Amino acid sequence: MQDDIPTLRRILHRDRTIAVVGLSAEWHRPSFFAAKYLQDHGYRIVPVNPKYPEILGEKCYARLEDIPFPVDMVDVFRKEVDIPPIAQSAVAIGAKSLWQQLGLRSEAADRIATAAGLDSVWDRCVKIEHARLFGGLNWAGVNTQVISARRPLP
Repeated sequence: MQDDIPTLRRILHRDRTIAVVGLSAEWHRPSFFAAKYLQDHGYRIVPVNPKYPEILGEKCYARLEDIPFPVDMVDVFRKEVDIPPIAQSAVAIGAKSLWQQLGLRSEAADRIATAAGLDSVWDRCVKIEHARLFGGLNWAGVNTQVISARRPLP
């Protein structure tokens, strides 16, 4: 698992196409809120959920292997027991990173991802980390624990 500030910044700067496994079409669900935020900040969101034909104006795919173009990050909003096979799929499609959302800590999935050379993050929210590292949370008075005289990369 990697969660130091330089690594998180590198991942969020590099990985611009994000497959969100378990993305819900319901606006009040955390997966929808996080994906909408990322989409609004220039990321391409690829919904992965067999229940829907489309989410956030993007075609929805049933499985990672069904996506016909390269994906940089696989962001997981599923139960912990479901994550190791998702990690194997992330490796199979050539993703660069596996990101397990808040509350998810599959060590097996982490081992699969890191053994294949993927960056692996667990128990963190992509939306929160983006806001913390690239500006936004500090505007609301939240202590982001990021002190630097350098401006973050766009």
